[in-house]
Amino acid sequence: MQLQEGALTTHGTTPPAAHSFVRKVLIVLALASLFFLAWHLRGAILMLFGAVVVASVFRALADLLRKWLRLPDGLAVAASVLIILGSIVALGAFFGSQFSQQVEILREALPRAWDSLERRLGELGLGEALTQGITGGSAFANVGRTIISVGSGVADTVVVIFGGIFLAAQPNFYRIGAIKLVPSAKRALVAEAIIDSERALRLWLKGQLIAMVIVGVAIGLGLWLLGMPSALVLGLLAGLLEFIPFAGPIISAVPAVLLAVAVSPDLALWVVLLYIAVQQVEGAVLQPLVQQYAVDLPGVILLFALIAFGTLFGAIGVILAAPLAVVTYVLVKRLYVREALETNTPIPGESDSK
Repeated sequence: MQLQEGALTTHGTTPPAAHSFVRKVLIVLALASLFFLAWHLRGAILMLFGAVVVASVFRALADLLRKWLRLPDGLAVAASVLIILGSIVALGAFFGSQFSQQVEILREALPRAWDSLERRLGELGLGEALTQGITGGSAFANVGRTIISVGSGVADTVVVIFGGIFLAAQPNFYRIGAIKLVPSAKRALVAEAIIDSERALRLWLKGQLIAMVIVGVAIGLGLWLLGMPSALVLGLLAGLLEFIPFAGPIISAVPAVLLAVAVSPDLALWVVLLYIAVQQVEGAVLQPLVQQYAVDLPGVILLFALIAFGTLFGAIGVILAAPLAVVTYVLVKRLYVREALETNTPIPGESDSK
């Protein structure tokens, strides 16, 4: 009887190896489920990252106000939000009627300009090549169509802005909450990596904002001097799309060139030369000056980040490709190159914090 009870006890006990195997299987299933859920919620996750970008802008101005005017943090954030959003509303009110008229002119003129371009190229025997080029499937064509299709995201933009306000108001609360999801042994490292990526993102945004303003003003003024219709709208479009590397300047030039073609080939040539000249000056003169105190991200990383994020996530991936690349670049250097590989490497913006 005692032997039988011992045998039952032995057979009823689960071996340690079986426990380990079951644990590993459960971990793999949990990670697979998490990846599946994240993929289906990728739009919301990217909107959350967009809110982080907006919060970085609000916090940057709030930090300056707190430093210059000695304001409490909450009041500085509120003033920052009011100044930025109020400036946008004031500009809209000041240029609103002129802007709406130019948008209407642009909306009516673009179809006629496209027909004129097709007719001119058809006379040269290039009409079929143009059609195939527009309907082609290259990576840049997909990116271009994605950018052009952006226009129905007003509600998403409002959500991102309000999310950015909440994040800017209590950054430490959300940062600490995210760090608590990491095992305690690695929390200090993750906290440092988050601070490094936040600093690099803020520096990149500062440099990009300067470039956007200068390019937008230069294009708008140049088109106005050339006698182009809707110069204000086209300049604003050029400034906004400067946020998107490589593809943004190309896409912003398309409506201006189409309108110019409808007027005359000579005007179209001058418009093309204007856009090329502004981009050359921006790349050769402005960017080196800006990058002296901003983040110098390798061009090849920006290029493939644009294609990769645009292919994976569509329009919002294209818009956020550059800031996503900045944050990813910093996290890889901090967590992988420095920590895992134990190789010293400079972190963008690190010298500015010392």
